[in-house]
Amino acid sequence: MPASPSTARVINDRLALRLLQEGPLTAGQLKTMTGLSRPSVADLVERLQTSGLIRIVGEAGAERRGPNARLYGIVADRAHLAALDVRTRSVTVVVADLLGVTLAEASLPIGGDTGTGPAVESAVALLERTAHEAGAARLHSVGVGAPGLIDPATGELRHTSGLPAWHRRLVAALQERLPARVLVENETNLAAVAEQRLGAARDRDTFALLWLGHGIGAALFLDGRLRRGASGGAGEIGFLPVPGTTGLPSGVDCEGGFHSLAASAAVCALADRYGIEVPRSREPRAAAVVRAAVTACRDGFLDALADRLALGVAAVASVLDPGCVVLGGEVGHAGGAELAARVEARLAELSPLRTEVRAGRLGGAAVLSGALLAAREAAQDELFAPGA
Repeated sequence: MPASPSTARVINDRLALRLLQEGPLTAGQLKTMTGLSRPSVADLVERLQTSGLIRIVGEAGAERRGPNARLYGIVADRAHLAALDVRTRSVTVVVADLLGVTLAEASLPIGGDTGTGPAVESAVALLERTAHEAGAARLHSVGVGAPGLIDPATGELRHTSGLPAWHRRLVAALQERLPARVLVENETNLAAVAEQRLGAARDRDTFALLWLGHGIGAALFLDGRLRRGASGGAGEIGFLPVPGTTGLPSGVDCEGGFHSLAASAAVCALADRYGIEVPRSREPRAAAVVRAAVTACRDGFLDALADRLALGVAAVASVLDPGCVVLGGEVGHAGGAELAARVEARLAELSPLRTEVRAGRLGGAAVLSGALLAAREAAQDELFAPGA
């Protein structure tokens, strides 16, 4: 059944807006890229200009003048967005326009002895200050990336032992204080979204991401969709029982699981055993020691770390057969292609399923990038909707 004229207009408008996200275009370029007729493109451009979504931003080429040379671009300041990367002892904020261009960014450490109320107030105040510096009088959408489980039914951050209480209170405070849509997602899932859209998995619609940072997690992209599981816990690989630990994990503590072999504390302890020392650095110590080991070709340490990581990757591969695993987070980025190649070689000895292992390209910045993508898509879905 063919689409009605109104439905066809909506489809065409959204297609044009998606194309314009990549940069300004002339009406002629829109005609070529959409396959629409010249009159249809003219009507489309007029509709989008009238709605305040696009405007003329220049002309294409000095040799061309007139209506056919006009470049149309999205009105980037039609909406302002924010993203938060909430870590155990810090929060980072970025404010951007509708095209995702960063306008202001800031970070704040939050000590483990900080009370829940002061921690929440500090984080919210940081966002408000950053938005003010960016010239954003009102935020349209806010994406929040946090460790822990996200309830798939409510979209809320669930209570998780071992994480600060201010994490859950922060999301509620943002919803109370801001006239904005607040979206919260697991940090590892957001990192996978960012790597798939902007980083190491751009050519994959099925892959797994192994987050290597303070904690351990995995995210699953299957057939182009992020899979969260029945309770939002898909990818909680830190609880995976593995050989080489001194005990077993429990329902409230991942010590004894894969976390004990591959989380940052375990990586640092392994580096100490191999006598790897690094100068003080702004990046997390686990990432710094891995980077130093790669630079100095410390084969013993790198092989031992690859052996550990391969245990978790083999478990993911044997159950899901994703064909590709990205080593994400600060540690995965620091290890680069060298560590990824060692994990892939060790994995080939453990599993009959051929699995490519890649280093993440975005490192720890992937969470913030993924949160901003979530906020941007939420804003665009609303603003680009018919009648918006």
